[in-house]
Amino acid sequence: MNVYKPEQTYRASTLKVEHSKSTWQSALGKLPQVHALQSWVWGEFKSRWGWSMHPHLMSIAESSWEPVGASMILKRAIPRTPFCILYVPKGPLFNYSDAFLRQKMLGELERVAREQQAIFIKIDPDVIKSWGLEPERPSPVGKKFVQDLQDRGWRYSLEQIQFKNTVTLNLELSEDELMAAMKQKTRYNIRLAGRKGITIRHGTDADFEIIGKMYAQTAERDGFAIRPFAYYRDIWHQFYNEKIAHPIIAEYEGKPIAAVILVKFGDTTLYMYGASTNEERNRMPTYLLQWEAIRWAKAQGCKTYDFWGAPDTFDDSDRMWGVWRFKAGFNGEVVRHIGAWDYPVRPFLYWIYTVALPKYLAFLKR
Repeated sequence: MNVYKPEQTYRASTLKVEHSKSTWQSALGKLPQVHALQSWVWGEFKSRWGWSMHPHLMSIAESSWEPVGASMILKRAIPRTPFCILYVPKGPLFNYSDAFLRQKMLGELERVAREQQAIFIKIDPDVIKSWGLEPERPSPVGKKFVQDLQDRGWRYSLEQIQFKNTVTLNLELSEDELMAAMKQKTRYNIRLAGRKGITIRHGTDADFEIIGKMYAQTAERDGFAIRPFAYYRDIWHQFYNEKIAHPIIAEYEGKPIAAVILVKFGDTTLYMYGASTNEERNRMPTYLLQWEAIRWAKAQGCKTYDFWGAPDTFDDSDRMWGVWRFKAGFNGEVVRHIGAWDYPVRPFLYWIYTVALPKYLAFLKR
């Protein structure tokens, strides 16, 4: 993490477009709370799927390259208009506890949005609101940042694109400690899978085709929408080539029946994609697979394993309740984030885009 003296913060420069991949990667290595969705690879990938990437860096002073902030801004043009929308997935990146930098970064994002003729800009920072279930332990930094957003006219977004809540494991514990902390039924299912003939192997990019087919089965079974396979194949290959993605496959008698694609970035491994067939589910392959994923992340030197998603409300009415019951068995910590926030540069057009148009489309579907 980059270290600087508090009195230097007033010299922070404006956000400036960065054209060098190596410079971007170097900068992210000096910043806290980095995320794969702020990577150069993710920006390039989204540029092939309807967006354009606009990576911006902020340094302490004009004469020295000391990065204190980064924002991979994605831009989507609105056809037949001069306008666009801007999105910063899991960003911006900077030290959120620094009050000056919070104001500076938000002001710069607002400036960029006006210059780009955006209807609005959406940010989705990994800022923690609270930890735990009941009672929740609030984050003072999250509370201050939300207040900053509200004071500057940002609005809690009606469209939450990324998961707002998640579950994390502390990988600085030993394997024995991690196993002992799990719920008894989860430990039992991990061992049961081994006894019932489930084997685990670490895959390559050659496995992405079969994982894609399993992912489609998972979506159909669990009732969630997915994109065309070409979309996933694109990012999986790009992440794999950059040594960011790692596939792991569970098999029974040599046949793949479940898989995960892990995304390692910084000191965190994300359980970003999970898939399984409808076969041999009684052998509990996903439990052993998840345990191997955790062990792999720990062996890579990561400090955190992120299960990538948890319910918005922790009761059986939430669409993720079944997924949550599985993840809860590993006894990670519930982490709640502040969610996505929008800055409406053009309030009337923002209302049309976020309220009137969705209602009209819903009416047409009915």
